[in-house]
Amino acid sequence: MKYLSEFRDPALVQQYLDTLHRIVTRPWTIMEICGGQTHSLVKHGILTMLPKQITMVHGPGCPVCVTPLGLIDEAIYLAEEKGVILCSFGDMLRVPGTGKSLLEAKAGGADIRIVYSPLEAVQLARTLPEKQVVFFAVGFETTAPANALSVVHAEQLGLTNYSVLASHVLVPPAMEAILGDPETSIDAFLAAGHVCTIMGMEEYEPIVARYQVPIVVTGFEPVDLLQGITMAVRQLEAGKARLENQYVRVVQKEGNRHAQDTIHSVFDVADREWRGIGTIPASGYAVKNAYAAFDARRKFELSPTTAETNNGCMAGAILKGIMKPAECPYFGVTCTPEKPMGAPMVSSEGACAAYYHYAGAGVGEG
Repeated sequence: MKYLSEFRDPALVQQYLDTLHRIVTRPWTIMEICGGQTHSLVKHGILTMLPKQITMVHGPGCPVCVTPLGLIDEAIYLAEEKGVILCSFGDMLRVPGTGKSLLEAKAGGADIRIVYSPLEAVQLARTLPEKQVVFFAVGFETTAPANALSVVHAEQLGLTNYSVLASHVLVPPAMEAILGDPETSIDAFLAAGHVCTIMGMEEYEPIVARYQVPIVVTGFEPVDLLQGITMAVRQLEAGKARLENQYVRVVQKEGNRHAQDTIHSVFDVADREWRGIGTIPASGYAVKNAYAAFDARRKFELSPTTAETNNGCMAGAILKGIMKPAECPYFGVTCTPEKPMGAPMVSSEGACAAYYHYAGAGVGEG
């Protein structure tokens, strides 16, 4: 398949590995932001193939993982107490809230439905005008256009029974928060290619300039990742810090302006709480006042809530790259996909889930 098989070419993989072994002269720590990149690194055993001087650490680029407990509690409250039809992507259902997960609430009788697009939720609201339908809008910039479009579409249809519970988070502020955290030490970043497909690359230039850290926009296949790591290491070894684009077949510098306009027509930038990390200023999207009728928080008069996990989950340290999943004392013992202590063990992009499912594929110190 074009743009897939060639980026899994063993000869190209070996070529980049040979280059890395040849050019690296000292230890470097590189963080891949996206959970999809983490899964690819682990699944394909890339961590064990890299030179021992290169340490890959896994960032907070899993939107399910960083969704705060309080927001999951709000979603459950809407389904159980307000009687709404709550629509969500499937990977949110098993993430634990304070007392239960959405899946447990569904098992208890709440009307919680898995959808594959927010437009499915809009259609459901159109079909059932007597029911309030809420879409749990979780995600990074990548999913924001479709979620914004669902609101625009619902307004055009004149629907009064559709709203979104928004928990969108933004990548660049999270990177700055990590760079400003005294517990972390990151030499370079692999930026999430799919986010940059929507938002472009311009937002990363000030980060490179301010922190003098290389950022390479990178895809998700083995060759993508190894080329991105090679580009970052070349910069580090040369003492340079630039913004580079490995994912040129998909990402343009300006991104998708039409998608950006759709986002900004419905959402404003707002402070956002990140599970395990805390509140990061201007790191998320909130529904604009012009679309207040489609904001579930305002429609159902939800009060802001903050809830902290007290089960000892180490998700915060893992999401900030301070700890790797296998270093957590609970990993694979009291924390498993069947009985997760935190979101990184059940999300399809969670680092803990990647390590748990693909341990046999070569999870190493990397």
